[in-house]
Amino acid sequence: MELDIKDIMERLPHRQPMLLVDRVLEMDPGKSIVAIKNVTYNEPFFQGHFAHHPVMPGVLIIEALAQAAALFSFADAGAPNLASTKVAYYLVGVDGARFRRPVVPGDQLRMEVSADKLSRSICKYTAVAKVGDQIAAEAKIMCAVRVLDEA
Repeated sequence: MELDIKDIMERLPHRQPMLLVDRVLEMDPGKSIVAIKNVTYNEPFFQGHFAHHPVMPGVLIIEALAQAAALFSFADAGAPNLASTKVAYYLVGVDGARFRRPVVPGDQLRMEVSADKLSRSICKYTAVAKVGDQIAAEAKIMCAVRVLDEA
């Protein structure tokens, strides 16, 4: 299953500049995803990270992986709608994060994420971000689904 930016925005609450998934190439709901982020010089973080040598911050690579994970984890009917104002999907843990190469303007970040455990409250994943055939980053990530109070 492929998703374009319109489909992604229907499923995630993120908007620019925090929406970090541009396209989904492959998705097996509840199991795995392959998604991309086109990294351009126009990204707001490049103004200060670093002006003389622009590099995508590692924390944003991890965030992009978590967003990709959300897309396949809640793709079935009856799953929480993350674009809803009543549900939040939080990144709550990162283990074994390693950054192998810088991600710079002009790169296409390929995000490959697979589910280790999915439940209604906690989800765990194995995630790898690549540029070409080189690993840029990898981590085990954990996210939590929370229903927001309507106060």
